[in-house]
Amino acid sequence: MVACASSNCPGAEAGTVPLRGEIVDAQTGRLLPARLYIQRDDGQWFFARSAAPDGSAVRYDKRNWINTNAAELHVTLSAHPFVADLPPGRYTLTVERGKEHLSLTNVVEVRSAPAQVRLPLRRWVDMAGRGWFSGDTHVHRTLDELPNVMLAEDLNVAFPLTYWVTRAFAPPSSGDKNSAAADARLIEVDPTHVIWPRNTEYEIFTVNGARHTLGAVFVLNHQSVLDLGAPPVKPIAARARAEGALLDLDKHNWPWSLALVPTMGVDLFELSNNHVWRTHFAFTNWAAGAPAYMGLDYDGQRGTEHGWVHFGLRTWYALLNCGFRLRPTGGTASGVHPVPLGFGRVYVYCPGGFSYEAWLKGLNEGRSFVTTGPMLLAQVNGKQPGQVLALQNRPTHAFNVTGRAYSERPLTDIEIIVNGEVTRRLRPENTPMPGGGYENAIAARVALSGSGWIAARCFEHRPEGRFRFAHTAPFHIEVENRPLRPRKVEVEFLAGAVETELERSRGVLPPEAIAEYEEALAAYRRLGENARP
Repeated sequence: MVACASSNCPGAEAGTVPLRGEIVDAQTGRLLPARLYIQRDDGQWFFARSAAPDGSAVRYDKRNWINTNAAELHVTLSAHPFVADLPPGRYTLTVERGKEHLSLTNVVEVRSAPAQVRLPLRRWVDMAGRGWFSGDTHVHRTLDELPNVMLAEDLNVAFPLTYWVTRAFAPPSSGDKNSAAADARLIEVDPTHVIWPRNTEYEIFTVNGARHTLGAVFVLNHQSVLDLGAPPVKPIAARARAEGALLDLDKHNWPWSLALVPTMGVDLFELSNNHVWRTHFAFTNWAAGAPAYMGLDYDGQRGTEHGWVHFGLRTWYALLNCGFRLRPTGGTASGVHPVPLGFGRVYVYCPGGFSYEAWLKGLNEGRSFVTTGPMLLAQVNGKQPGQVLALQNRPTHAFNVTGRAYSERPLTDIEIIVNGEVTRRLRPENTPMPGGGYENAIAARVALSGSGWIAARCFEHRPEGRFRFAHTAPFHIEVENRPLRPRKVEVEFLAGAVETELERSRGVLPPEAIAEYEEALAAYRRLGENARP
């Protein structure tokens, strides 16, 4: 990756022709920051640079180490003209800007004379105008790159993991993958695009110098430089709570993930994680396999992107049914993986206008939805996601699920989830909107006979078997004297995962870490005593 302005980028090479261009708002003509792909017909990629002295361009060139066909090669440009020095040939230019502008593709023939191109982007939905602002909670971009990239992706909040430790027991203050030190002070790119720079990733791969993968958990929005190694993890959780930080589980299939939920009191669950990309799906081996009751397409060694996403959803549903009210989020690990910043992101509702404090509070309260493409605005009895509806005991309660779903391409499915099961499937209308994209009304009535939760999700199929999705945070229903009971198979899955990890780590981890695993296992087993068939 190279961040550069035109004043310090190399000039044209011999045998190339300058292609100059502008990316503009289709309605106003105003220059826009955006992400630009340039690919020649033979498959070779090229990168533009800013043509303005005060402009910037950040080059991103990442390929997956398992599947090199999974590649992300683009440049993010500031709101200035650009120039690309290209050998004569036929090129496809693709421009994208976050989630709220229609993708634009333009084919250009470069000959012997300099060429000019104007690329108008059309906004198909305005989420800020509706009070919704986006964030990425798993970021590996540097602080000097982020201002450019966030504006190009129209990402409102970023949490770069400036402290990153991969060795057991080592404190993040001496992490082996740390970035430049950062003060605990909000960085404002502009009034609605901000960075909280002090965040930590514990991603443990070795114990006492030997390979023994545990997994990853993030501490977001902490104040001090953390001096606690992992494991054990409960002291880290206590420090996080004392500093107003949030704990993000990262991926659900790490060996220690399901033990962290009851021991740390984890806050966030990444519904769209760092294996969900714009480019080809590469991580077909999920390591920790999905249990049979989920009915997913995974044979123990290979699975599909669809199965991977649903494995995460079903794991989250099991935890919700056990009473762990993890709020959903989205993270990309852009900077490490071949994926644009904010490709999977979380939108948070800030009805009084954007501020970092209001956004973080809304994230923690679950006033949110996660998306890789569609926009999903749903209410239950007029309430926003994350809210709790406390009701008196009676045989059943009915709830109205209403709202709107918006998408760049037609939706194929809109589903209402009750206690982890699809209870209503709505036929998408896919009414074209004047500025592009499609709109769908959501109207469904569901019933609960006790406490539980309701959520909505939708899917947008793409070419070559790909898809985009959105999922709301849950609406929690509390009925007095009728608590939510998990399913037996769910508790057995969660407890079994912890038990497997406990036995694997005996003799490797110290007694205090083993005690945390035993505590998590006991918590799941207690839940199993009251499980339903």
